[in-house]
Amino acid sequence: MELPQTADVVIIGGGVMGASTAYHLALKGCTDVLLLEQQPFFGMEATGKCAGGIRYQFGTEINVRLSQLSLPMLDRFEEELGQPIDLRYCGYLFLLTNEQDVAAFRHNVAMQHRLGVQTEWLEPLQIAELAPLLDLDGVIAGTFHPKDGLADPNGVVQGYVSGARRLGARLLNDVEVTGIRVESETVRGVVTPHGEIAAPVVVNAAGPWAGVVGEMAGVDLPIVPVRRQIVVTDPLPEIPPDFPFVIDFAPSLYFHREGGGILTGMSKHDEPVSFDQNVDTEWELVHLEAAMQRLPVLEKASLASHWAGLYENTPDAHPILGRIPDVEGFYCIGGFSGHGFQHGPICGLLLAEEILDGAAHTLDITSLHFERFREGRQIVEYNVV
Repeated sequence: MELPQTADVVIIGGGVMGASTAYHLALKGCTDVLLLEQQPFFGMEATGKCAGGIRYQFGTEINVRLSQLSLPMLDRFEEELGQPIDLRYCGYLFLLTNEQDVAAFRHNVAMQHRLGVQTEWLEPLQIAELAPLLDLDGVIAGTFHPKDGLADPNGVVQGYVSGARRLGARLLNDVEVTGIRVESETVRGVVTPHGEIAAPVVVNAAGPWAGVVGEMAGVDLPIVPVRRQIVVTDPLPEIPPDFPFVIDFAPSLYFHREGGGILTGMSKHDEPVSFDQNVDTEWELVHLEAAMQRLPVLEKASLASHWAGLYENTPDAHPILGRIPDVEGFYCIGGFSGHGFQHGPICGLLLAEEILDGAAHTLDITSLHFERFREGRQIVEYNVV
């Protein structure tokens, strides 16, 4: 493979964050962009293995504001990029089963209302009316926002890849970055098995591997991989087309309609840090038993497919977005802790602003800068699934 010897910006990672960053850099006139993805296709890892959810219901102001900017970009996506993304607004329905969560969600809903997100507070009878297939045993309240929903992760990645290429950026597969050249605390380029590429700016968009890429530049990024897994059933005729994206919050159990059947997952709270993407069949049985209790119609379902993927977690469940002060020219867009796909559009734009304009200006992202971990100003997201 013949690689270019230089680039203005090298992006490591071809998921939604890398592809969005490449597109928005090129859109702003920086066309000497080189994106390197080690897999044979773009968006195969964390992006391609996610549940595809998009929502306004978050527990911190910065995440709500990211959604307020990013989800309208998904609304315009097909018109702007010519790529359908199967956008579906089925709404997110959170089920709350303990008083601690009820108190936290009341606080968060008040914050959402203050920012203009009109999340609905529901009592059990209202939940039963909205989703009659659910067994609401133990549910004491819920929240619902009708403009939450789903989009196709692969479509979003491919739209940004094609758009970036049309604007002149280069995006390559089957290229692993094995090192980052740093001299005098300044980025000089990247190393690959096919040769070195000189570049004054390197973007770490490696998702669950962001910590590994950080080490290449001599930076200890607190981003770690954690396994999560998903099951998809064959079609269930009982599932209505408007079935919401349901999240049973305390056990981190979720399900939504997928191809006439159900896609479901449940986070294992004590899952160790690892790059293991094999399906844990014992946990799958625990998960499916909980899912059938909450949605009894699943007892009739047969398995269509299942897989495991990786979350990219930070200590406060917020991403690291922006320049890394330890190394001039080194930037990070990672650590979204399981809810990054939906913020890919706006975060790619914000990082392009950081790189080309010196600071993001569409939204103040200083609260997401790497320095927060050293300065003791972490902001914890409560609505993590």
